[in-house]
Amino acid sequence: MQEASALLSLAAVFAVALVSPGPDVALVVRTALHQGQRAGLLSALGLACGILLHGTLVLSGVALLLSRTEWLFELVQVGGALYLGWLGIGAVRAWWRGSAGPRRLDGELTPSLFGPWLRGVLTNLGNPKALVFFLALLSSLVPADMSLPGKVACAALLFGLSLFWFSLLGLTLGRPLMRQRLLQVAPTIDFVCGLVFLLVAVSIVGRLLL
Repeated sequence: MQEASALLSLAAVFAVALVSPGPDVALVVRTALHQGQRAGLLSALGLACGILLHGTLVLSGVALLLSRTEWLFELVQVGGALYLGWLGIGAVRAWWRGSAGPRRLDGELTPSLFGPWLRGVLTNLGNPKALVFFLALLSSLVPADMSLPGKVACAALLFGLSLFWFSLLGLTLGRPLMRQRLLQVAPTIDFVCGLVFLLVAVSIVGRLLL
């Protein structure tokens, strides 16, 4: 009963966090808009895999060890900030090109079979704030003495909810008719998404410098 209650609480809190704007949402929006439903679904799967890995690291205790190893955690944060900053610059460049010329769906996203999935994995893993979030979330809602099947259920819950939400987003925005409607505001979407990536990257660097 205690484990079932913990899972329900985890599902409720995590669902609210999922729909909040952030780098993960921005990535799915850009990918689905520029490359369509299939790429949007692949990026959704990549994000869900990243979240599953984050959850597994926390539930196994590895993430706590990482967060307490100051130099290693700082190295992870620097790498994450650089990657998110690179995504942000690419999105802003796409905005600049779209505003200066004919509107088209290219968006600095190189077409490839596994590219959208890999970007999803790296975007989630490259955000150190996600690691801190999962540490706080799971340590506060998951009992320390939870059984192994209970922990597996927690990881599966995180994966399932994130895959459902991001896939729904990718499917909706990647529909041909929706993409055509959004084409007129594609540069604005690129700019907003780029701004999200850059703001997160700057906030990470700012925390390291303080």
